Amino acid sequence: MKTMTARRILGSNTGASTVPAPEALLAAVPHPVVAIAGGERIVFANPPAEQFFEMSVAWLKRQPISSLLPFGTPLLALIAQVEEHGVTVSEYGLELTTPRLPARVVDAHVSPVAEQPGLVLVMLQERSIAQKMDRQLTHRQAARGVSAMSAVLAHEIKNPLAGIRGAAQLLEQEASEQDRALTQLICTETDRIRKLVDRMEVFSDRRPIEPQPVNIHEVLDHVRSLARSSFAKDVQFTENFDPSLPPVMGDKDRLIQVFLNLVKNAADALEGRNDAEIHLQTAYRPGVHLAVGGARDRMALPLEITVRDNGDGVPPEIFPSMFEPFVTSKQKGTGLGLALVAKIVGDHGGTIECESEPRRTVFRVRLPMHRQARTHSKQGRS
Repeated sequence: MKTMTARRILGSNTGASTVPAPEALLAAVPHPVVAIAGGERIVFANPPAEQFFEMSVAWLKRQPISSLLPFGTPLLALIAQVEEHGVTVSEYGLELTTPRLPARVVDAHVSPVAEQPGLVLVMLQERSIAQKMDRQLTHRQAARGVSAMSAVLAHEIKNPLAGIRGAAQLLEQEASEQDRALTQLICTETDRIRKLVDRMEVFSDRRPIEPQPVNIHEVLDHVRSLARSSFAKDVQFTENFDPSLPPVMGDKDRLIQVFLNLVKNAADALEGRNDAEIHLQTAYRPGVHLAVGGARDRMALPLEITVRDNGDGVPPEIFPSMFEPFVTSKQKGTGLGLALVAKIVGDHGGTIECESEPRRTVFRVRLPMHRQARTHSKQGRS
């Protein structure tokens, strides 16, 4: 019944049973596609459109298209133009910003359905896809640079620091009260530098990850418990987990480190807010593949984990380089936390992205599933 409805809506007249229904074909398109009747009413939306607007198809069908788009957007005029003249129109570089959704730049392709006058298909293609992939390579190059630098620092700085501290302690034994304050200052500062070098040493750990099946929900539950008992006591946590998510292929302890760092950053951004909230979400998002380590094969990254907060957002001046080392907006921060997160995610063959605006900052991590779960997942989701 559902297929027949789709055929009537889209004006198809296919008769052979081997030909997929138009609804199935549009569902396979990797970009958001919606069908609009009467210039306003949404009558069809494929899964990428549900993800794009963050609404189910049932909710989308209840909304006029104008309520989902920013006021005065040229896209509404394009839809009206196509409906009136029956020609395909494309517009490039449209910015779609609404109070509900983050700013996105898209290429819009609007086409009439010849068999059914008044029905218009709209396909949106995000321009940021290629840019996001470029950023992943930048993050990994930055992490590799820190790895090399940390190895040098550990060897060339920690040993001399130990000698400086030892000499200061010897001088302190025979120093006057006034001079003793200076020797204690030397010890304090060498300890501070040593702690910084210790933090950087984690970047020089080049041991390959021995992937094991990891339940990502156990990781997130553990992180949430740690946060609630320490630095996020006044934060409201909400979860939206996909219970059917297959295991992640990775190292549990390092994944805990990733999400604990992201949640800690979110909690810091919420400090002083009465409505502080951190939202954790997991979802299965097929269609994203990434070449890892120059290999010919592209690894599927269908497991998506997001950490969202309603803080002030990432300052625009540091946003482009936020995953690079020593970049931070915190007064007492070292700028190594997100660089380490990017390294660990990259070591897992995954990607991390950030979308930020006031009251809505989202870190989105994509990871590969455990290999043994792939066959079962394909069968279960086919």
